[in-house]
Amino acid sequence: MTEMPHILVVDDHPEIRKSVSSFLERNGMKTSSAENAADMDAKLARSQFDLIVLDIMMPGEDGLSACKRLSRESNTPILMLTALGDADDRISGLDSGADDYLAKPFNPRELVARINAILRRTQKLPQIEALAGKTVRFAHLELDYDGRNLKDADGRRTQLTYGELKLLSLLLERPRMVLSRDELLEMSTGRTAGPLDRTIDNQISRLRRKIEKDVLRPSIIATVRHGGYSLSCDVEVLS
Repeated sequence: MTEMPHILVVDDHPEIRKSVSSFLERNGMKTSSAENAADMDAKLARSQFDLIVLDIMMPGEDGLSACKRLSRESNTPILMLTALGDADDRISGLDSGADDYLAKPFNPRELVARINAILRRTQKLPQIEALAGKTVRFAHLELDYDGRNLKDADGRRTQLTYGELKLLSLLLERPRMVLSRDELLEMSTGRTAGPLDRTIDNQISRLRRKIEKDVLRPSIIATVRHGGYSLSCDVEVLS
């Protein structure tokens, strides 16, 4: 990236907005801030941003709802800030379309590192960008990549979140190849897994509910014991 990345910081606490923005600016980034989802929408209507730092707990429309809406409308990466300690709540953020999350209180240097990791990854993802503008057929489904839309053999349509699209794209680009949980997590979020991290397992479960005919006997995404996951069908790029 030749220009300073422009980051939008969305948080209802003015002290957090100010401190996060100041630290990011001291680390080579340009920032704007918004106090709630409505203010964020106004900023997005006027400017282009390279990444959004979005707090979950906000008055009015909360961060999860805003993230889900943004993931349908744009490809701008989102890093979710959360004070929630439960893993399911953090996973809900990823399922809503966030690219990563960071729990409060956090080390500002870790925030910078995670932002840089997301920016590097979103600019170097040929395995995902290769499908941009394409329709992909696999098993009984067709994926409209740009629309994040799945159509089954009966014509029923299912919308994917941006996070689901990224994970499915990784598998579609490597049919019948076993990808470990660590590989899938690093390629889809840019971070490494902890010893008890079940983010990928939970995301695979949610994705299976949208693509498998029988989630108890999955035939599209196979679980490989001591290995990871594999797309167990052929893939055809139609256009």
